[in-house]
Amino acid sequence: MRAALRYLLAAFYAYAGYRHIVDPAPFLLITPDWVPFPEAIVQWTGIAEIAGAIALAQPFARRLQQAGGMALALYALCVWPANVNHMLMDMARADGGWGMAYHVPRMIAQPLLIWLALWAGRVVDWPFGKTR
Repeated sequence: MRAALRYLLAAFYAYAGYRHIVDPAPFLLITPDWVPFPEAIVQWTGIAEIAGAIALAQPFARRLQQAGGMALALYALCVWPANVNHMLMDMARADGGWGMAYHVPRMIAQPLLIWLALWAGRVVDWPFGKTR
């Protein structure tokens, strides 16, 4: 189960990284104004996602999996402000944008993504106990 989720999460982040690089416009729209050099940041976040995905997907390199898991968890934490900014911008639109049915689950999913990266990368075992 852990290996399957590790590969699924790696594929998700690899695709997201690819999207950041080839089509940065949607990501630039939700980048908070206080972020310096937003174009470069979006490109580098794409590279970081791909690198983390590659590390996480290594089948026999536990330390590399752990590094990838920690990096992707930290990444998810660092981009959370962009997700909050997206929600605030979207909800301020006259039509309500994507609405709370989209944004609330997305906000709830962020800590789950952080945990999943740590668990899939074998950094933590919680709540399932110690693995052998």
